[in-house]
Amino acid sequence: MNHLSELGQLLRKARLEKGISLEDMQETTKIRKRYLEAIEDGNYKLLPGNFYVRAFIKSYSESVGLDPNEVLRLYRNVIPASQVESKVEPNHRKRSGIKTNDRWSKRITTLVFISFLVLIIVLAYYFIDKNSKTADNTNNTEEQGPRLTDKAVDVVDPNATPIATIEPNTPTPQASSPLAEVKLASSANGVDYYIISNATKIELELSVATDKCWFEIDEVSGVNSKKLIETGNLETTTGKKIWSLEKPVYVKLGRANAAEVKVNGVIIPVGDLPNVKKFQFELA
Repeated sequence: MNHLSELGQLLRKARLEKGISLEDMQETTKIRKRYLEAIEDGNYKLLPGNFYVRAFIKSYSESVGLDPNEVLRLYRNVIPASQVESKVEPNHRKRSGIKTNDRWSKRITTLVFISFLVLIIVLAYYFIDKNSKTADNTNNTEEQGPRLTDKAVDVVDPNATPIATIEPNTPTPQASSPLAEVKLASSANGVDYYIISNATKIELELSVATDKCWFEIDEVSGVNSKKLIETGNLETTTGKKIWSLEKPVYVKLGRANAAEVKVNGVIIPVGDLPNVKKFQFELA
């Protein structure tokens, strides 16, 4: 058995004693499985180059609990030496990458400078053009002023009898009608009674913002006498409903907190509960 195979057997034995599979070793060392097998078989020709032999053996040794420096020292005579070209190549590539980055940095810097210069030129042109237009408008105004004055002087005769000034018809302000007042008079038997002042009609408006609400509108003609006006469901799709009434009106809502009630433009409190609510509105 040659020394290379002896080194490979040493590493394989240490791996098996640790109970580590080649797949686990590949995951730990990031070295491909076929390269690990080549190291254990002493077949270094399958490795990508002599530069990687020492690095792979060192990483393998660390993973199985061996002292990598001791392993490299014991087998230094059989491990292929790293080629000079392999050592120089990474530095060469690094320098090439640095040169490429420098070229891109210079291009980006130049592009930013040109963009900044163009922006300054555009802004300068904009402000110069704006100031020029402002100056032209001022000059035109100054030139037109004396001409208009001259014409006015030519037309006016100082000896002529003054003409009475005719004022446009100004509409006489009318006293605005007082706003309607809607006040809660009393509550009895689950009904809120409201009195409406400064109004000749009861303007009732019902709507819902969410959900839906059943309603019933009745005209009150006596103590216990009602005449059905309308009943149905208020929904967001139906919009708001409006009634204009002269007699007392009785309103019943099935889901009060879903509805909005307005009487002569005044919002009537309906409460926060989804229960039945009853109202009666009457002109003062």
